[in-house]
Amino acid sequence: MKKRIEGLNQLIKVEVGRLILRDIEFPKDVLVTVTRVEVTADTREGRVYISAFPEKNEDWVLNLLNKNIFSIQKKIDKRLRMRVVPKISFRREKGTTEAEKIEKILEKIKSGHVAK
Repeated sequence: MKKRIEGLNQLIKVEVGRLILRDIEFPKDVLVTVTRVEVTADTREGRVYISAFPEKNEDWVLNLLNKNIFSIQKKIDKRLRMRVVPKISFRREKGTTEAEKIEKILEKIKSGHVAK
């Protein structure tokens, strides 16, 4: 069962990424990434984690995706041939923000610009 959920996570990640790339219009300076998907064990719900660059646009991107969630869900329902297609919800990926902070700190250490 675990492999099935992992495969479903990956499948939904790819499909949502394709739909976002093709169907949603973002400004040219905004990069949106589907970082991961977590489907519940009963496959009824799926949380799609989104990262946006620059970070200041994350709220705007999430609002735009949530406005289009029914259209995205409908297209996923058609593409996936399953009895129960998970109902998706979009979430902010917090791990990338933390990773970016750590990367900046490591870069400062590497360059020798760390206050003692």
